[in-house]
Amino acid sequence: MHDLPCTCVIAEDEALLRQGLVDALKAAWPELRVLAECEDGASAVEAIAEHQPDVAFLDIRMPGLTGLDVAAATAQASPATQVVFVTAYDQYAVDAFERGAIDYLLKPIEPARLAATVERLKARRTQLDASTLADLVQRLGRAAPAKDAPEPLTWITASAGRETRLILVEDVAYFRADHKYTTVVTADGEALLRTPIRELLNVLDPTCFKQIHRSTIVNLKAVAGVVRDDSGRGTVRLKSRPETLPVSAPFMALFRHM
Repeated sequence: MHDLPCTCVIAEDEALLRQGLVDALKAAWPELRVLAECEDGASAVEAIAEHQPDVAFLDIRMPGLTGLDVAAATAQASPATQVVFVTAYDQYAVDAFERGAIDYLLKPIEPARLAATVERLKARRTQLDASTLADLVQRLGRAAPAKDAPEPLTWITASAGRETRLILVEDVAYFRADHKYTTVVTADGEALLRTPIRELLNVLDPTCFKQIHRSTIVNLKAVAGVVRDDSGRGTVRLKSRPETLPVSAPFMALFRHM
């Protein structure tokens, strides 16, 4: 790549697997500097945008933003970053990666396979362009097994002072991180949910709820519009609330079709 030490960001939501990848990389690529170890897609997007690493190792299945989502944002936020997907998909799905000429590692990661990937990364610098990613997503949609996931959340129980409210999830405009808890915002007001925002990502319908910031998840049905400023950041206008919501610059790539 270049004379300076190569750098990377790792995104894997399972702590043991994340540490295993870190250890394996230390053995296979001792001079590689790990700049950030991320446990979810949102923190990975922000870390990649901040550090502009040479390589990003992305688990495909993560709560909220998947590895594919992170790759889409990476193509905009850090286009020189090479992407390596880490996956447990079977051989049929692996064919999608090979046809797209995109690096991948199968779980459990074998030292010989990792060594081969490292050599390829050292030998070239390629960008993950939008058309290549779109082709990969299409192929994975046909080949990859469906993710085992619980039914999307329909109701939540949240506190507003001494009152406990039963709130229909589709009535939520957005969720905002509040320390270890989450503020639930509807057209009628706010309530406090005793669930961290990261855990919500596992149970919300991903077709309706999109993360726009590390601390904010918005209901797309509540969005009136998205405006991008000259710096690349965005602002979400809501249909039923007067406030606007900031969209971190790296996350704007996820709104390219809106």
